[in-house]
Amino acid sequence: MDIEFKSGTFEFGDFPVQSGEILPDAKLCWKSFGTLSPERDNVIVYPTSFGAHDKDVEWIIGPDRILDPRRWLIVIMNTFGNGLSSSPSNNKDFPRLVTSGDNVRAQARLLGDVFGIERVACVYGWSMGAQQAYHWAVRSPGLVDSIVVNCGSARTAPHNRVFLQGLKALLEAAPEYQGNGRFSQRPQAALRAFGSVYAGWALSQEFYRHADYRIIPGMGSLQDYLDKVWTPRFAARHASDLYAHLTTWWHSDISDAERFGGDLSKALASIEARVLLLPGRSDLYFRVADNEAELTHLRRGQLSVIPSDWGHLAGNPAQNPADAAFLRKTVRAWLDA
Repeated sequence: MDIEFKSGTFEFGDFPVQSGEILPDAKLCWKSFGTLSPERDNVIVYPTSFGAHDKDVEWIIGPDRILDPRRWLIVIMNTFGNGLSSSPSNNKDFPRLVTSGDNVRAQARLLGDVFGIERVACVYGWSMGAQQAYHWAVRSPGLVDSIVVNCGSARTAPHNRVFLQGLKALLEAAPEYQGNGRFSQRPQAALRAFGSVYAGWALSQEFYRHADYRIIPGMGSLQDYLDKVWTPRFAARHASDLYAHLTTWWHSDISDAERFGGDLSKALASIEARVLLLPGRSDLYFRVADNEAELTHLRRGQLSVIPSDWGHLAGNPAQNPADAAFLRKTVRAWLDA
């Protein structure tokens, strides 16, 4: 069976963002897999994660993978700031802050104008994509049937912000840094260091203790893993784009709206959608405890912990068949319920 595939760029013109600034000549790049049902009720929105492009996250889509395009129309949304959609690297007037909520407003408009879709069956997100899934559920009560929060949270936790602040400080210390998230030229040394710092947070202590990286072809030693996987991981990205994504992540908070006034429990209780919380047992910054606390306020929530030593990457296990199988079984069963 052939799977229908489409891609495109949606142009908004000037797009007001939550901070009061304007994103001029805004554009949102998207990619879709599958076919819209006659009832128009089979849409899954899939926002990208930190620094990721659509091609980096589409591996979960396939007949035998986590999201089945034979059943669903899966629309990948490239998050503002990722270098494909509007970003500092392709728009010199990119605002200092574009929030998760701003991304969701743009995604909803794209779905309406491009696909003629008003109601979404599910929003599936990992990491920063999971934060956007939460924002979808809060923004559009009754218009989102369900969300999958895979290694994410409703509000960026204080310890998570410490991690993000450290990465921002690393970029700001580069000689090429000019302020306001901009650089005179590519800070190559800082970008290589960025990956090394990230490696210490993205995987757990158990992962390194047991040398789990050895299941990846070509990773005979810890140094191989750091040099071949993490040092180059962010080196190809624009530093200004990474800085913008760090800022978006840091500020993500579903209660940051006038009707909630910063009351997270009130924002969570407003969600009408079914919510599947999928924290990783060993995730160092989206902690199981955060999702457990959120669960107590959700009307229709379910929590299933990914039993993995792969830290945050347990939620995006492109190189870990065991975790991928767990996600496939859990997500498909939940979508079928």
